[in-house]
Amino acid sequence: MDPPMRPFAPLSVIGLLLVASVVALGSTGLATAHLTPAATPVQGNITGPTVLAYKADKSYFINASGGPAFAANGTQVGNLTYYASVVGTNLTGVSIIPSTAPFVSGPMDSTVLTVNNVTQLLTIDVEITSVYRTANESLNLTYSVNVVQPYVLSLTVVSNSSTTILGFTLAVELDGTRVGSVSIPTLTAKQSYTATFQYATLGLSAGQHTFTVSLANEHGLVTFAGGATSFSETFYVPGPPPDYTLWYVAGAVAFFGAIFIFLTRVAARRRNPSRK
Repeated sequence: MDPPMRPFAPLSVIGLLLVASVVALGSTGLATAHLTPAATPVQGNITGPTVLAYKADKSYFINASGGPAFAANGTQVGNLTYYASVVGTNLTGVSIIPSTAPFVSGPMDSTVLTVNNVTQLLTIDVEITSVYRTANESLNLTYSVNVVQPYVLSLTVVSNSSTTILGFTLAVELDGTRVGSVSIPTLTAKQSYTATFQYATLGLSAGQHTFTVSLANEHGLVTFAGGATSFSETFYVPGPPPDYTLWYVAGAVAFFGAIFIFLTRVAARRRNPSRK
């Protein structure tokens, strides 16, 4: 005799399979939700000098964050990249390197701008893209840089030592305020070295100005040419040319006034002729 049938066994198996599938789907859903990046806007800025001397090359720092490339907890899960270019009237000899790079070691990266010897206003254009899977957002940044003809200070240092002197740095002051530094390389015994400092500015006030450099901390091992431990150079900045517009106007008024008086007197004499 055949054993009794168990019609509900397959249904039990199907139910278990459905439960397992739901659990698996739920787990997958949770994992996907955890990886979903936050919808925060792309943010960034550019920092660096705003005035450069002729032929200078300086670093500019690009900061960026946000967008699809970052998850809700701040973890970077996608690609964050910048694309840089330069706009100006004369770009011969002007470059920005690297012009594109991903942010791989943090929210900051740097690029070097090299300029020519043309007085002009340059604009650094940067596009930052934040990408994760099919999501893509970008941010455009601009930064203005003035290229100017610099004030140039030239000085010569002399080693008074019979041995090698390691390289050092000299502070440069303008009218008592530090404005930069000059790097002196390693000097051999009795060697002289001429260093140049370029000061870039949008303008100085009219009158006399003085650059000053001191070797007081070198304890006599190094002096300037002639044996001095301090060096200064004074230069004069002329003021704007005088505005003669007011004088021109006053002169013209006086001239035409004199003509008017002269013509009036002549006309009066003609109206009243002398009797004979």
